[in-house]
Amino acid sequence: MKILVLHRVPYFKIEYHRGISHDRHEVTYLGTERALATLPPGLRCERVVRPGRRPAFEEARGWLAEQPREFDRVISMSEYELLDAARLREHLGVPGASPDEVVLARDKTLMKRAVHEAALRAPRFLPLPRLLESGGTAPWRGRTVLKPNRGASSEGVLVFDTPGQVVAAVTGGRTGVAELDAGGDPADWEVEEFVSGPIRHFDGLVQGGEVLLLSASEYVGTCLDYARGLPMGSFQIGLSEPMRAWVARALAAVRIEDGSFHLEAIVHEGELVFLEVGNRVGGADVVATVELATGVHLPSYELRVLLGEPVAGALPEPPAARRRYGWFVHPGHHLVGREFRGLDGAARFRADPHVVTWNELLPGTPLPDHITYQAGETILTGTVTGRTSDEVRDWITDLFGSLSVRTRPSAPTT
Repeated sequence: MKILVLHRVPYFKIEYHRGISHDRHEVTYLGTERALATLPPGLRCERVVRPGRRPAFEEARGWLAEQPREFDRVISMSEYELLDAARLREHLGVPGASPDEVVLARDKTLMKRAVHEAALRAPRFLPLPRLLESGGTAPWRGRTVLKPNRGASSEGVLVFDTPGQVVAAVTGGRTGVAELDAGGDPADWEVEEFVSGPIRHFDGLVQGGEVLLLSASEYVGTCLDYARGLPMGSFQIGLSEPMRAWVARALAAVRIEDGSFHLEAIVHEGELVFLEVGNRVGGADVVATVELATGVHLPSYELRVLLGEPVAGALPEPPAARRRYGWFVHPGHHLVGREFRGLDGAARFRADPHVVTWNELLPGTPLPDHITYQAGETILTGTVTGRTSDEVRDWITDLFGSLSVRTRPSAPTT
């Protein structure tokens, strides 16, 4: 089989060789020089560099116009290039999810509308242009979330006290989001009612519409607070049959039928409220903690699903010793322009037997200029284990309450 991979996520996050036999298949990786540099030197494949100045679809189409060739599969494991891969599949006549199917699992307005139509609860929402036209009148009162339709990592997400405050901020160019304040298209944004409660994420694998693997976790902190500079993590919890049924209905509503998924929901007054979903693996150390608990490396089996290989019945058995796992991450992007000098309060946690992995920046490393959960880029990432969900949650909470970060201004560069 001839496989084209739109390569963006660092190789070690996916480990393509675990899901694709590079000896049996002809695999071509198309990516920027930086992305291709993460491929193992001895990997049997073709490497094609693209400039990275235009969308992956456009650059791939231009490359193929100059060097025509055929592929049996076109794959992307990056949320930011799922639509590019779908457009390229459509352009080449290659099987796989269509652009319309990918957009449904990327556009927050479309996915919430589909969930509502499936009789599942989701926050009430409006496209931003409709709120602006109404002068601030919405089907709800009180706290209101403004977010980009196809954003990720809570970038550009803001919370206002009322819908009217959203209108005032947007029309006055005072949201603090450069793109929107500079006159960006309001059609790229939506507003929704703020629903309070713990936030859970469900991660797993689906093939042919059947959920083959499911893991449930609850966040410590939130993605929005992380974007603002606070640490976050999550810990695994038990699964009930109502949870399983709810996840299956939500995935069916947004037509996610093949591959990995990362589904988020708010627990409000004992009820799951749909927040958003992605047809991809979760970020941070979701992949690692799912594999530790279940024995399943999600990207590997997602790749097999995308190649059309049957996965049901082929998943490994979970470890005999059932434990709960969690992950933690401390941001550094809010300290851009400074370099990391060390963590105070971390000594007793580094050597704690609960710790599975601990990845801390080296002193002197400049802090990132963008939101990232990536080890080696942000201040601290890691995974932890315990006998119960409460034990893991309390450990992460204790860690966050004990840490303080030392920094200093970055040395000037020439």
